Amino acid sequence: METPSVMPQESSFSRHLGIEEISVDPSCASYQMSISPELSNRNGVLHGGALMSLVDHCGGTVGFANCPPGKTTVTLESKTNFFRAARVGDVVTAEGRPLHAGRTSVVVQVITRRGDGKEVSATTQTQLFLEWKD
Repeated sequence: METPSVMPQESSFSRHLGIEEISVDPSCASYQMSISPELSNRNGVLHGGALMSLVDHCGGTVGFANCPPGKTTVTLESKTNFFRAARVGDVVTAEGRPLHAGRTSVVVQVITRRGDGKEVSATTQTQLFLEWKD
């Protein structure tokens, strides 16, 4: 599948969360996010919504990297299993890989890990390819 020539700029929301790119290509995207007190829940661990923002950013990037030219991608479905907590001060890394890339969609798996290498979550997403119309 031919890949798009230009990856869109990071969103201001992702920059606000401190999501940083490690590497991106059609076969794998990796991002990391430091867990600040602002991203924690009342128990002092990474808030599930903040984790899902990291996961969705990573999965969407894999989706876009596999998009046909002239198309973009949106998350159609996302299913996550949470395994363990990550604490304030830790860094969580997300690694996304396409499980299947088709004509109209791509299925992506994103695994997140804490700094000690232990898995925090596993997500499977379906990213739909579409033409963006205002």
